[in-house]
Amino acid sequence: MTGTETTVSAAPAYTSAESPPPAAGRILLTNRVLVRISGPGTDKFLQGQLSQNLEDVKPGTSPRAAGATPKGRAYCLTRLVRDGDDILIDLPSELAEPIMAHLRKYMMLFRGTSMTEQTDGHITGLLGNDAALSLAGDDLNSLASPGDTLALGSGFLIRTENTGEGLPRFELWQPGAGNLELSDIPEKTLADWQASEIAAGVPTLNTAISESYVPQMLNWQHLGGVHFKKGCYTGQEVIARMHFLGQLKKSLFRFHITKAGALPAPGVPVIAGERSVGNVVNSVGFSDGSCELLAVVKHNAAEGELTVEGLSGVTLQLKPLPYSVTERESSEPLDT
Repeated sequence: MTGTETTVSAAPAYTSAESPPPAAGRILLTNRVLVRISGPGTDKFLQGQLSQNLEDVKPGTSPRAAGATPKGRAYCLTRLVRDGDDILIDLPSELAEPIMAHLRKYMMLFRGTSMTEQTDGHITGLLGNDAALSLAGDDLNSLASPGDTLALGSGFLIRTENTGEGLPRFELWQPGAGNLELSDIPEKTLADWQASEIAAGVPTLNTAISESYVPQMLNWQHLGGVHFKKGCYTGQEVIARMHFLGQLKKSLFRFHITKAGALPAPGVPVIAGERSVGNVVNSVGFSDGSCELLAVVKHNAAEGELTVEGLSGVTLQLKPLPYSVTERESSEPLDT
């Protein structure tokens, strides 16, 4: 892929996010769908396909998980929410159909188990504490860590990662058509939520980068999405070997561009000198003309001078994540 026009054309068609980012807001996440897995084989089915231990998916705790190919490459990044005997997961809209079709190939082994998109359901992203407090009241104190979950009358309130600047964030999962009063909370855009996801170091897969990375390259283990002591699941051998043998040489970083001119698309190379050292994962533009992005980059190249293919004269500025990536402490010389 060459040339500025082709490298930026596949970027998500979001409006610009606010600059500075809003301190409070609600966002209907129309780019994600809720899916319900039901039936007697639910836990066994998901235990064999996802990187999370289903024993840890229980009321009050909703951990993340990844689905991977036999080569350990992530095609699905999701969260697991226990709803009675069922499990709810979320999928990006553009990948929901192929992910569900893939998983149903394995589901056929579990008689009476089904997977159904919740067409009346939706997810609302919440920025700041105000909206969450209006829903949870004094019970908000129980949502101290990412993944902590509170069951409400028509859904689940889930604590997710703060941004790197410390802004609290939550998600409201409503699998049915029930409505909760949030009219006092200002409505924001998908771009504002995407900006908060990037600032929190939470990646999203899309068609351009699906099956491109082992989950650890996306920092998924530091977001609680990989259980290294559970039994076998598809891709487990590669994922476990990378973890226990210390083979992770690149991972997810957050960067800022002061004046981007164009939005880098997922998959576009990150360049050090004349060498590709990584690729863009997600990006978002701001109303002041700046841009932030997540990119998988080789550890020992991340603090050098980096650019994005197709954006001449633009330098990436490293930004903080709200969690540490311990694997970066022992990197080797850059490949030649």
